[in-house]
Amino acid sequence: MTDDSGGESIDEVVPKLPGMPHYHGDEVRGLFVLGALTIIFAESTGAEHLPLSTFTAVLSAALLVIAAGITNPKQLWIHWVNAFFAAMGTLLFGTSAVTSYRAGISIFDPSFVYVEALALISLLALYFTTRTIRGILLRPTLI
Repeated sequence: MTDDSGGESIDEVVPKLPGMPHYHGDEVRGLFVLGALTIIFAESTGAEHLPLSTFTAVLSAALLVIAAGITNPKQLWIHWVNAFFAAMGTLLFGTSAVTSYRAGISIFDPSFVYVEALALISLLALYFTTRTIRGILLRPTLI
């Protein structure tokens, strides 16, 4: 099957894996890229409550994008790396969001919105990564 441009379709290049009902790497990949973009955008617009230095923010964004690019259903180790990144993001940004809120920062303050968004993105990525790890580890009993 060819696409409109005359090339191969994505299904021919990357076949679907029907035996992987608990694989959520695609969702994690999207959340990591969204998180990386949010970190860079927040840092470049001067978000005051972002709990990262400029260098650490850019490094974190790069590591998230690299992890997203490497994520695949065949290698278990990358999902453990993803779980680590997601857990660290949840702890770092979640703690910062709660601390900022308790300090009286307005929920409409752009800095607070960025940190809260990053906490929620990280939490969702942690959920989907955990489901993927569980699915891979239990694969022989789930199929």
